[in-house]
Amino acid sequence: MKIIKQYTMTFLALAAIAFAGCSHDDQPEGSALDVTNPPQSTLDEWITTNYFNPYNINVQYKWNQNNVNLNTYLYPPEEGKVQPALEIIQKIWLDSYQTIAGPGFIKKIAPREIVLVGGISLDLNGNTTLGLAESGQRIILFETDNIEKTDRENVKEFIHTIQHEYIHILNQHKPYDEKSMAKITPSGYTASWFDTSDKDANEQGFITAYAKMNINEDFAEMASVMLINSKDEYEAILAGIQNPDAVAAIRAKEAVVVKYFEKEFGVDFYALRDEAQKNTTAVLNGN
Repeated sequence: MKIIKQYTMTFLALAAIAFAGCSHDDQPEGSALDVTNPPQSTLDEWITTNYFNPYNINVQYKWNQNNVNLNTYLYPPEEGKVQPALEIIQKIWLDSYQTIAGPGFIKKIAPREIVLVGGISLDLNGNTTLGLAESGQRIILFETDNIEKTDRENVKEFIHTIQHEYIHILNQHKPYDEKSMAKITPSGYTASWFDTSDKDANEQGFITAYAKMNINEDFAEMASVMLINSKDEYEAILAGIQNPDAVAAIRAKEAVVVKYFEKEFGVDFYALRDEAQKNTTAVLNGN
């Protein structure tokens, strides 16, 4: 105990001498850290005008390793690909909801951040993840560098991701009828969904193979596939299914989706689909 007290007293004494030896003139003035915000680029200003100000959505396109899985090889998007990707999202997703659901809908229920990643996200099974929704606050979109605004299937695949992830966010705010959804194809869900092709999944009553993962993904896939396809395209998918029970199952799931949007948000889902298709055509035509 004596040794401890001695060291304590000696330390305090030395500290007092050191403090006394410092004059006012020796003290640094202000902080040595630069806390000023860097100047905004033209792209940053465009994002502020089109995303942050109207919707309170921040867009992260510069590299931040805390936003991605470090176990996969990922990299930031090419800067020249960022605005074209955001214009697609703005026209097909944001503008469509704003027109049909109302100007305040997205601002009230929205991810607070969209993260764009240039590369492909592959898991150990070789499956590609096109996007992620994290706690309803952040949507991560991969493969931004691969977008081609004049290629309809490419645009549909890209917008499919954010339409799907946004459905999850809506479900977090207001749940859908899980009991009804679970009764339609109760035995078809599997963690090995990737072993099934989309065509085979259709014959089992699922709109895509990924819909077989669980009822939450099934619901999100139903809604997003309807939103990325025109009425005729969607009907063509169902017309190609040979199993009438499978068609009936998909129709039943469609009804759950439509009822959810009407009951919980007062939104005509078919009108939302048609608006999204009109805006998809506008994107493809360069408008």
